[in-house]
Amino acid sequence: MPMPDRSDAPTAPPCPLWRRLLALVYDLLIVVAIVMVVGLLSQLATGGQLVQGADHAQVPAWYRPLQGLVVSAYFVGSWLRGGQTVGMRPWHIRVTDRAGAAPTLQQAVLRLLVAAAPMLLLMLAPTLGLRTTLWLLLAAWAAWFAVALFDPRRRALHDLVAGTELRQIR
Repeated sequence: MPMPDRSDAPTAPPCPLWRRLLALVYDLLIVVAIVMVVGLLSQLATGGQLVQGADHAQVPAWYRPLQGLVVSAYFVGSWLRGGQTVGMRPWHIRVTDRAGAAPTLQQAVLRLLVAAAPMLLLMLAPTLGLRTTLWLLLAAWAAWFAVALFDPRRRALHDLVAGTELRQIR
């Protein structure tokens, strides 16, 4: 069900950074479960031949984009159908546009793309090594969220770009 327009939403306080990060930890568990289910279904669809290679594991070119698409659908679908992911519900957080209404599809997709942009750094792993790349990824995400410490409405970089906000709803 779509999120109703709430005239009181703009008066709802912005979500503090610590609360949004805790919600993100909850969502990380959901993402791990989604990736596991996609892996299981892909294994079943390929007759157990998804991962091949004796010395080095190789997966088909379609597998990682499929995982990304399904995880993306979870976030965008959640934001459009009530403004909350599973992780946001216990912390009483809702994604809205600047006026307090539900985000549009364009805002939700843009928010997702900007939030996920640091994952492109994973392509550097063969050159920099996995450990260095993961630290670089963590630093990029820290910078993305650090913006919320300085913004008066506590918006992270992806919220600023997409024109969305996280609000406490109780």
